[in-house]
Amino acid sequence: IVHRLIAEVIDELGIRERVIAVAPVGCAVIAYDYWNFDCSEAAHGRALAVATGIKKVRPKNIVFTYQGDGDLIAIGTNETIHTANRGENITTIFINNAVYGMTGGQMAPTTLLGQKTTTTPQGRQAGLQGWPLKISEMLALLPAVKYIERVSLHSPQEVTKTKKAIKLAFQNQIDNLGFSLVEILSPCPTYWDMSAKDALDWMRDVMIKEFPLGRIK
Repeated sequence: IVHRLIAEVIDELGIRERVIAVAPVGCAVIAYDYWNFDCSEAAHGRALAVATGIKKVRPKNIVFTYQGDGDLIAIGTNETIHTANRGENITTIFINNAVYGMTGGQMAPTTLLGQKTTTTPQGRQAGLQGWPLKISEMLALLPAVKYIERVSLHSPQEVTKTKKAIKLAFQNQIDNLGFSLVEILSPCPTYWDMSAKDALDWMRDVMIKEFPLGRIK
């Protein structure tokens, strides 16, 4: 869904020939097989470092990263914080499905307390694994960050809001306003061990309570 929304937004803004996507190793690594615009790979966790380099040497291009929770706020926490702190004029699309969806369903930084994964079979416990990391709220404290919004894919109405947020994040970069991040809550029925419908209901009834939707900055 998000792949499609990004493609629609890029065409609506008329920026396809200017766009460079950075797809890091991980859940997003084959994004370039779906998009008809320029893409670059990055080592796992280093997407924003690579994007910064590209934007510095090609400032007229529209550069964005497409990252999962492990990439953005586990192995890539350092790159994320410092890129945002510098206010780099980059757009980041962050997929939060509360689990590692590519490598076997392990606990992610965003896994909820009590949530069972392959590495937390008894459920995540604050005293053992810490609390879910709310990177959007953390980054919003940085003065150079322009825009952060958390959206969801659990209903058609929310998908529409997600597209609007993605479009604004790209428009901010076109207007040279600085760093923008859109956090998108996304289902993972396979590793949540749920049906597709139950996964959407769980997002609405449980996940959003931990990760409230709306504009954070």
